[in-house]
Amino acid sequence: MNRIRIGWAQRDVSTEKPVNMSGQFYMRPSKGILDPLTVTALVLENGEDLAVFVSGDMIDCRNRILDDLRDEACRRCPGIAPEKIILHATHTHTAATHVGGIGSISFSGEDTLPHDGIEIASSDEYRDFLVSQMVEAVAEAYESRSEGGISYGYGFAVVSFNRRVVYFDDLSLREGTVRDSTHGVDGHVRMYGKTNDPGFSHYETGGNPFCNLMFTFDGQNQLTGAIVNVPCPSQNSEHEKMISADYWHDVRTAIREKYGDIFILPQCAAAGDLSPRQLHYLAARERRYRLKYGDVETRAERKTEIFNRKEIAERILACFDDVYAWAKKEIETHPRLSHRVQSVQLPKRLVTKEDYEFAKKGLEKELESRFSFDGTPEENLKFNSTVLSKRGRYRRIIARYESQGESRFLPMEMHVVQVGDIAFATNRFELFMDYEQRIQARSPFVQTFVVQLAAQPGIDNGSYLPTERGLWGRGFGASVFDNQVTPEAGQIIVDETVKTLTELMAETEK
Repeated sequence: MNRIRIGWAQRDVSTEKPVNMSGQFYMRPSKGILDPLTVTALVLENGEDLAVFVSGDMIDCRNRILDDLRDEACRRCPGIAPEKIILHATHTHTAATHVGGIGSISFSGEDTLPHDGIEIASSDEYRDFLVSQMVEAVAEAYESRSEGGISYGYGFAVVSFNRRVVYFDDLSLREGTVRDSTHGVDGHVRMYGKTNDPGFSHYETGGNPFCNLMFTFDGQNQLTGAIVNVPCPSQNSEHEKMISADYWHDVRTAIREKYGDIFILPQCAAAGDLSPRQLHYLAARERRYRLKYGDVETRAERKTEIFNRKEIAERILACFDDVYAWAKKEIETHPRLSHRVQSVQLPKRLVTKEDYEFAKKGLEKELESRFSFDGTPEENLKFNSTVLSKRGRYRRIIARYESQGESRFLPMEMHVVQVGDIAFATNRFELFMDYEQRIQARSPFVQTFVVQLAAQPGIDNGSYLPTERGLWGRGFGASVFDNQVTPEAGQIIVDETVKTLTELMAETEK
């Protein structure tokens, strides 16, 4: 077995231009840079197989961004086969969007958004810049690869909390409940629901404290970088109006202050039902932060976010310290490297007649909503873009219903990468936590890194993929507006992933 060769590179993909930041149901043109967005590339190669991981501070990967990355990177580096490039997002809600036009993933092309008094830069222009920087990072990582080694381990870092709050009663039956295409889809569950409600029962699941780490070393066993796999989207500062990598910026800064200018490649593990937002013990948290950190000179509404990010970085650094201290004792220089790519056909979630009628009525109502021109430019933009967002969500349900007889399956490009005794498994969705645990519990490998929001060929990426209990509870993330496929598809992903992992292990043991 040949020695592994490793290459790293990173690029800053921030922009000062006022590009829309996706992640809410309204537009937020960026107002400068709070901290830099990055893309990081890692190439693993041993002469027998190759894997290229590209992690981006993005909300997701759309608009043929993977296709263009593969085309150009493989032209620059003929030794890379297109399917060997894996692109995935950290899911920050404060990244510049790359979906086209003025850029909102929620809008329909049938409407024009008035934004008098507010400049919104072209997302097409940003997309071209983003792709070019990813290509540069892949090419540099590939061309700079050299003999090295890897080690791995896991630790614990409390970063995520379950964000789906379960109630004793069905919220949709409460007096005065609004039912619409955004957050008005609740049943017994509400995402980010109030926990001081008399009907509060529990969180749908717990959090996930596991943090998987893979370290890389040069030929002299000096640390060069690490994959840090955390089951939590990067959306602590999700309403921020400045470009930001969110908590991953704080994590990178904290690790580099201690270990030098090493590369950090973030991976978001299954976290469709998780987030870094604590939903109860809030007064206790504020007291904790006041006594622990004191005061800071910043806007009052951002203090908690800053302290949250600081504490997340502290927890991940402590985990990194713990795992690195013992993992570095066992550096593998000749691990088996095998990269499997396959297409998995997943059953779509069908739009029911009831869903269709609900969407038609909702669209009729939203079409009656008139744009606002009476407030400040920012107030008008928020209101008007929310109107268009709701219209777009209804229109997509109508379109799905009218075309769903054409194909009942959604294809997913799935990657499984073996690196010695560990493996990586990707999916395209905001995957609920249970599915990751099903994969890891059945995997024959010592550790299995699950990676969600992996880019797909073509325009579209993923959506939420809830569990069976998630579908029962409804709520945002488990509604027809938010799901392309069913929980059955989630189990198919589990089974196909475990099947491939088992095959790879069987080959290793021959």
